[in-house]
Amino acid sequence: MVNLIFYEVWEESRDERKMDTKLQPQRIAQATLRARVGDDDAGGGDSRNTGGGTVTERRTKTRAKTAKPPLYKVILLNDDYTPMEFVVEVLKAVFHRQHAEATRIMLHVHQNGMGVAGVYPFEVAETKVHSVEELARQAEYPLKCVMEKE
Repeated sequence: MVNLIFYEVWEESRDERKMDTKLQPQRIAQATLRARVGDDDAGGGDSRNTGGGTVTERRTKTRAKTAKPPLYKVILLNDDYTPMEFVVEVLKAVFHRQHAEATRIMLHVHQNGMGVAGVYPFEVAETKVHSVEELARQAEYPLKCVMEKE
């Protein structure tokens, strides 16, 4: 029975991808409980492969999937004092937009009162809003930027 217990514990540790060479008393007891049901002498000398009384137990570990972070829209608000060229430069510098795309977003903000400059995770969106407002403050323009959950 000792060899059988060692075999079961070794197989269990190999399946779990652990290369544990020490036989701990707790694991020996677990292997003994799972090793055989009924008589040890049934089926001859090595009855592990007969399937007559072997208990098979599958262990699966559930892994928690990392949830994607919620996204936030960074929205530029229109005002009557900030020049269009400054808004285009802010879109190029902070949001890394091409000139044509920055111009399109600026015109959308000008015509509709607000426009989405980008969609980012919370920390990135917060940083972009702060950067836009800091650039506007340094240039003494009242350009406002807000973030809104998507």
